[in-house]
Amino acid sequence: MTEQKTPLTAAPAPDPRPVGRAARCAIAALALAGIAWVARAVWHLRLAAAGEPASGPPDQGGGVHRPLNALEDSYHLVDSVGSAVTAVCAIAFLFWLDRVRDNAKALSGLDPRYSYPWLWLGWVVPVVNLWIPRGVVADVHRTVFPERRLPAVVNWWWGLWLAGLAGGVGLIYADDTDEVIARAYRGVLPLLAADLVIVAAAGAAALMVHTLTTDQQRHMAEPDQAV
Repeated sequence: MTEQKTPLTAAPAPDPRPVGRAARCAIAALALAGIAWVARAVWHLRLAAAGEPASGPPDQGGGVHRPLNALEDSYHLVDSVGSAVTAVCAIAFLFWLDRVRDNAKALSGLDPRYSYPWLWLGWVVPVVNLWIPRGVVADVHRTVFPERRLPAVVNWWWGLWLAGLAGGVGLIYADDTDEVIARAYRGVLPLLAADLVIVAAAGAAALMVHTLTTDQQRHMAEPDQAV
């Protein structure tokens, strides 16, 4: 007598999760980050207009720092608030990206191109941070819509982000706040250019979040879409 084997069946794919609230939070956080960088630009202009005090820059060299004036103190506050807002923005954006990435897997039945740790490590590991974050975002669209072209806003966002990484966050703002104040006194235009790029990158990111979220929601609403 032969034993009859029951055929194995694949586990059903998880259902997509609502993504609208995560998208709205990410867009709001990106808007606040943009406002924070506009505030930095305004203070850079204020510092440039005021001119460097006769006592010289805040960092006198050799570990000596002179007392800050009221305008310089206020810039430290603007810088601290901007850094906090940027951190919140990063968390909100990554939460949204995690959600739409999971939904893309549920809708397409395909595993993401990059494993889960790269969702976080891709932003901080040198060299690969030049392409992995864009790849994670692009994968969200391509796994669900393989026949469609990638929305142009993804490339606009990534190009502006790289420009900001090289010209703003990575180089010009690599020094401490007192050094940035000294840069504003001596030549404000590079700082303003970096501010403009970061604000534009935040705007492009918000538009990208809206575009990819809307596409995914419309696909989930289709009665004949396969999960």
